[in-house]
Amino acid sequence: MKILHTSDWHLGQNFFTKSRKEEHQRFINWLLQQVACEQVDAVIIAGDIFDTGTPPSYAREMYNQFVVDMQQLNCVLVVLGGNHDSVSTLNESKQILACLNTFVVASTGIAIDEQVFTIPDKQGQPAAILCAVPFIRARDVLQSTAGETGLQKRQALGDAIKQHYQTLYQIALLKQKEQKADGLDLPIIATGHLTALGVSQSESVRDIYIGTLDGFAADGFPPADYIALGHIHKPQIVAKSEHIRYCGSPIPLSFDELGTQKQVMLVEFSGAQRTSLQPIPIPVFQPMLVIKGDLAKIEKALQQLKADAKANTTANTKADTGTQPVWLCLEVDTQDYLADLQQRIQTMTEGLNVEILQLRRSRNQRRQLLSQMQSETLAELTPEDVFEKRLAMETFDTSPEVDSEKTTLQQVRQRFSQILSEVEHQGTDG
Repeated sequence: MKILHTSDWHLGQNFFTKSRKEEHQRFINWLLQQVACEQVDAVIIAGDIFDTGTPPSYAREMYNQFVVDMQQLNCVLVVLGGNHDSVSTLNESKQILACLNTFVVASTGIAIDEQVFTIPDKQGQPAAILCAVPFIRARDVLQSTAGETGLQKRQALGDAIKQHYQTLYQIALLKQKEQKADGLDLPIIATGHLTALGVSQSESVRDIYIGTLDGFAADGFPPADYIALGHIHKPQIVAKSEHIRYCGSPIPLSFDELGTQKQVMLVEFSGAQRTSLQPIPIPVFQPMLVIKGDLAKIEKALQQLKADAKANTTANTKADTGTQPVWLCLEVDTQDYLADLQQRIQTMTEGLNVEILQLRRSRNQRRQLLSQMQSETLAELTPEDVFEKRLAMETFDTSPEVDSEKTTLQQVRQRFSQILSEVEHQGTDG
């Protein structure tokens, strides 16, 4: 029995105004190749198939086509709801998809026996027992009690989630015993979409139990043979337990995820015995890069990028002239006050096949600017100085069109000048 564990696709995501449609489609094509080559029996998507509760139509089409393609490969698909997913959106096609070897568990607000089921292999024989746990909403497992403190609420929710896992696991043990009576020894697999204590998060991960549960303790998981988790976008092992895994998102959903190799997990069983845990690295479908430093360092890195691109083109006479542009995040670290930062960066990137999606000043510089402003008196500054210094502290999350950002800044400055002129005029009249 071979199971492929993936999660956090976030179909329909926009990344600084850029669509991820092409990346997601290329990932899906790659994944289908892995399923075919490895003869995978089942694919588990551990939550957040979509980025929002109302995904765009193209994202729904990609999802539906993937289900059809999986059916043609004779591979079972299990889809768990995540905190980004709408329960109603996933449930609206649940009955139809059930006819295509697809199990959808959008929430825990359904009958318990619908959350524990056997997964067949390619021959249609029972091969594993799944405790299908999606993102657990507090209202589905917990009744609020008046007068509870914040700590009591956190403890109650953690206990309720732990009890839910234990209830499903006990049902799974009964099913396992029944299968043994028929001569089959099946592993028990559990899923989850939550934050386990001690894991490393990224900027794109949202808190899902705001104000109630900081993280779920690993000792609350049942002793399943493999636990497939979602929600955390960086692949990692939980509590030093090889069989409790976050596979991570298939594409970087924030720039701070670039330092992590994206992967899916291939888990193999012989009977109930787990024989292999193999991470399969996912190719990069969209070049992205973070460059940090002062302007000189950034310019040097951009020139190196240009030289590398030229070398690659020269080495390959059949190079595709439609090469994807590199999406850039530039973090500028300088003590100088630069009102023309946008223009300088634009000059540096002329002729480069890049798109600046994020331009921001380093945290250290923003702190320095704030400290400098606090040490200066208002008598030393004009209103224009104060405005420009405050504008310089902003983080610029730019669109790909630098000109449009430049236009926006000009409009902001123009509007400020108008307001300042009106205020000064009123003061003169007084």
